[in-house]
Amino acid sequence: MTAQEVRLCGLLLQEHFGDVVEKVGTHLLRNGAQHLRAIVQETGTPMDLVKKSLCVLIQHGACAFSSGRKGPGSPVEYQASFERILRILRYPRYIYTAKTLYGDTGELIIEELLQRGHMTMSSTVKTVADRLTLNMEEGHSMEYSEVSNTFSKLVETHFLQRCPPVEVAGKAVSATPDPATTPGAPANNTTPSTPESFADCYKVPHVTLIGRGKRRNSSEDGEDQRNAKRAKEDPETHGDEGIYWQVNFERFHLHFRDQAIISAVANKLDQTSSEIVRTMLRMSEVTTPPIATCTQALSANEIFRSLPPNYNISRPILDQYLTLLVDDPMEFVGKSGDSGGGMYVVNLHRALANLARATLESVVQERFGSRSARIFRLLLRKRHLEQKQVEDFAMIPAKEAKDMLYTLLSENLVQLQEIPKTPDHAPSRTFYLYTVNQLPTARMLLQNCFKTVANLIERRLFETKESKRLLEKSQRIEAILASLQASGAEPEQLTEVEEMITPPEKQQLESLRHHINKLDSAENQVDETIFLLESYIKSTATNKVIG
Repeated sequence: MTAQEVRLCGLLLQEHFGDVVEKVGTHLLRNGAQHLRAIVQETGTPMDLVKKSLCVLIQHGACAFSSGRKGPGSPVEYQASFERILRILRYPRYIYTAKTLYGDTGELIIEELLQRGHMTMSSTVKTVADRLTLNMEEGHSMEYSEVSNTFSKLVETHFLQRCPPVEVAGKAVSATPDPATTPGAPANNTTPSTPESFADCYKVPHVTLIGRGKRRNSSEDGEDQRNAKRAKEDPETHGDEGIYWQVNFERFHLHFRDQAIISAVANKLDQTSSEIVRTMLRMSEVTTPPIATCTQALSANEIFRSLPPNYNISRPILDQYLTLLVDDPMEFVGKSGDSGGGMYVVNLHRALANLARATLESVVQERFGSRSARIFRLLLRKRHLEQKQVEDFAMIPAKEAKDMLYTLLSENLVQLQEIPKTPDHAPSRTFYLYTVNQLPTARMLLQNCFKTVANLIERRLFETKESKRLLEKSQRIEAILASLQASGAEPEQLTEVEEMITPPEKQQLESLRHHINKLDSAENQVDETIFLLESYIKSTATNKVIG
């Protein structure tokens, strides 16, 4: 784990869970697995705050606990997961995807589960139904059954999964902070439980939940926390007690990967080609393992029958499109046989490699200009070239080509390989070849992306802190206006309250919101690059293991 990853994880923990959780989480990331007393001593944090922080991290899957490494009887050790903490950065994208696929109900289900780590189905359905009812017109409410159906669809498509059951490992687990409330954490000292390791991972329990969402007034919201303890002491039984659900991030990542491939095909060729690739990915999403380098082979006949009915493509036209996709230099689609009119696969690893390559080329072009990008693309294509060859092939004057190559070399985007003719490595008898190693360059760019996101978050927090007084004033006035509107106040009263914010303050607020929105948008865009590079690096590592 690098310093940039630790810094970004610390900022994400601080923003979402507070300073104490950030202190404990960062300490675990830097020092690895530690037992409770060591964490208390080294962080200088009171025992009860450390326990609460660990509970928060375990609740959200960002920390796992296991029996001590010294054998039976040794203290339970806690280890933070930086990969899970970095997923917080992608929360808006998960929520937006759920909204796109399953509407407002799916959006709120994913949002609730991300906010709380894990919940039972009945609790999630009630909370989401209440929130939807609150936004409906007076006299309308959301049926629990509608929310339950959307929840079941999310499980069927594997966007939600059951938390793995806690495996009790002797007396060691008794030292953990309230294991009854942490169903998603592994507690054995061998291999941690994973959701897919037990049969009921995607089995929806029979929940007896009848009714509608309740419309709560603002005065009732303050009583929620007081009523929470009563609900725990006297819970209603719905048939799913002890069955907790969490968001399946890997399934979302497969969806993001597929969408990136479809979008790349649409940009490179046309919409019809992308629809054919979309159909192939949809047909094989259940049968293709997540770590596969290509999808299961599909015959042209199967693809033709599965195309959307609104695409009136004849069979000969489909064959032409498939041939075009196979012959394309990007090699998104490959042909694996001739039976059934031809067997075709989507080359997932090759597609990710090409997307990562396009990202690297784009970065070079934006930072160093189109001529440097031409040299970079040339080295990617030709692998090894001498300086004179680079000048000739790129058609760039010698002095400019030399400067550009040295600039790229100083930024570690290009590497220099020496091939001596004689053992003495004399410069006059040595070939100097420029090359680009795509994988190390992608790793370096990934670290730069982590640094960029951390800088964006720090800037956003600074902007918010500088205008804290004005934001608090604006929120107070908005609350007063909402209260007056609910009580049926006259327009004169509302205007009088609105005038409490002066025109210069309004202008400052607008400017602040504009800056915050730009920073948020930049965070999401950088995260898309992070996802592509992470997927490519992971796919390359998996490909080497399989190979």
